[in-house]
Amino acid sequence: MLNLDTHMLVALMTGEVSRAESACAVHQPLAISDIVLWELAMLVRRGRLTMDLESAAFRAWLRHLTVFPISLEIARQSTQLDFSSDPADEIIAATSVVENIPLLTRDRRIRKSRIVPLAV
Repeated sequence: MLNLDTHMLVALMTGEVSRAESACAVHQPLAISDIVLWELAMLVRRGRLTMDLESAAFRAWLRHLTVFPISLEIARQSTQLDFSSDPADEIIAATSVVENIPLLTRDRRIRKSRIVPLAV
């Protein structure tokens, strides 16, 4: 299983991924933290992302993802990471730590972590 941050989910949906990212994700079950859904809605609302969250295509994507809820363990882990970022990114990273699944991200702060299991 592979955990996706918000930007990687969008990149996979739009096909804007590198060969390495695509190869990593193509044969893996995919997951997201539920806060990714909130981030998508906020990006659409702010006009930073053009996406129809009600579309059949988006709903089809969701059916193929495992969505992890924010648990107490994830919330606590998000305060014990070895980097500082916005709260959503910290929750996404903590989800990977708690669930012990690699995170696919381009975020430089997270990629420097020695705690978060990372893909590629």
